[in-house]
Amino acid sequence: VRELMAYLGPRTPDQKVIAVPGSGTNVPIWLLGSSLFSAQLAGMYGLPYAFASHFAPRYMHEAIRVYRAHFQPSEVLDKPYVMLGVPLVAADSDEHADYLATSVYQRILNLMRGQTLVQQPPVKSMEGLWLPHEKAAVGDFLGLAVVGGPAKVRAKLEVLQEQTQSDELIFTCDLYEHADRLRSYELLAQVMKG
Repeated sequence: VRELMAYLGPRTPDQKVIAVPGSGTNVPIWLLGSSLFSAQLAGMYGLPYAFASHFAPRYMHEAIRVYRAHFQPSEVLDKPYVMLGVPLVAADSDEHADYLATSVYQRILNLMRGQTLVQQPPVKSMEGLWLPHEKAAVGDFLGLAVVGGPAKVRAKLEVLQEQTQSDELIFTCDLYEHADRLRSYELLAQVMKG
């Protein structure tokens, strides 16, 4: 990490490797991680920390705690800065969001089974597509997913913010139809403004 930071900082006379382009740009370096080690490292180096809670929600709270506990002010930051990755499925109703989310469930299920990751269309029901332990594993994987209509999305985001005091959220929306993804982000924008 320090080496990468040096490549993007000002050139030094003894520097053997010159990043082109990059040298002297001082591009902001973030640590993206899903483990406690990455949280500790980001804190020790005084870097902003982006936690991959969109696929490792189980460790999110502990990673944030470790990051903040190990944070050392740096040239980059004077206080901790946390960004969280959040899976999003927003629709005009809770029921429609639940329907659209079945595409995400199928993708995660296929990932767990070592099968193709090609996005599948939504289905009316996941019953018969997964076994009880697979359903539980997908639920664990997507533990922080924000799925619902506008009111439910707002409520879930308020709880997430209250629990984490994160500085920023970054959303992933893996829906089958592009129009559904756009609508999901439109609804999110309305919720965030409101």
